[in-house]
Amino acid sequence: MLEVEVAGERPATLADAEITRLAVAAAASANVSDGHLAIQFVDAARIATLNEVHRSHRGPTDVLSFPIDGTEPTPGPRELGDVVICPAHTVDLREAVVHGVLHLLGMDHETDGGEMLTLQAELLRQ
Repeated sequence: MLEVEVAGERPATLADAEITRLAVAAAASANVSDGHLAIQFVDAARIATLNEVHRSHRGPTDVLSFPIDGTEPTPGPRELGDVVICPAHTVDLREAVVHGVLHLLGMDHETDGGEMLTLQAELLRQ
């Protein structure tokens, strides 16, 4: 079973059960059903710091992903990593959850010719 840990101030419009459902669906798209990931909601100052330290980009962004196990299949449960979301800079929180988890799985919309964003849209329609 995939354990989804949710932390931080999140808008009341997105329940933990919906966050978990979206994360599990995104992970299942890569046949990952066993393991752990964390989703944390932070303010603009915190995500700006993370964005600068880890991506060398100044200012806040909507979502960042920090994979742990990498993208190669491993035996047993996987430690997928952390998704950090800034609600103040996110248009669609559901999309940010799916987007962040897909990045944990190794997808990259900047290099994949549209595959990630197509999958993301499909998952959000479900």
